[in-house]
Amino acid sequence: MTSSAKTSFTRRGLLGAFAATAVVAAPTYSNAFGLLRGAGDIRRIRMYSGRTGESIDTIYWIEGKYIKEVLKEITYFMRDWRTDDQHTMDPRNVDIMAAAHRLMDVSEPYMLLSGYRSPATNAMLRSKSGGVAKNSLHLQGMAADLRLKSRSVGQMARAAETCASGGVGRYSGSGFVHMDCGPVRHWGG
Repeated sequence: MTSSAKTSFTRRGLLGAFAATAVVAAPTYSNAFGLLRGAGDIRRIRMYSGRTGESIDTIYWIEGKYIKEVLKEITYFMRDWRTDDQHTMDPRNVDIMAAAHRLMDVSEPYMLLSGYRSPATNAMLRSKSGGVAKNSLHLQGMAADLRLKSRSVGQMARAAETCASGGVGRYSGSGFVHMDCGPVRHWGG
């Protein structure tokens, strides 16, 4: 008896199969940033959103190249959940987030509190809190506010600061860390 079912291969399916193989075969780089100095063959990001119920666990960079389709998925995932507006997320910030995650040696995904913010959302948040910048890098898709249950704000901030690739804000009272790919600086307690 022969099967007449067709097997369909898509570019995304093939990339997924390759990525799964690469994850298994990739060496572990414990406590090594390496983002800008040979970070290995793959880069992966894992996040979930309590606001939308969505999650993402994906390899977005393989063999020195970003995967455009996956960056679009990350942009959609990190959209302004209040308005559904999107802005292309800067892959440099995804790199910082992924490198900090790797440094902390955790399997738990980040909880994304805020990625891209529309001007309306930023203005609303600014009216309620003095800690929201008028020209926030969230407006440009260059920032994320993140939380991990298994790591303290201090541990997360130290990992991000080790990357020395952008801004790191500690919001201990609210239990999250801001990471961005703007100028290197840090604040908060």
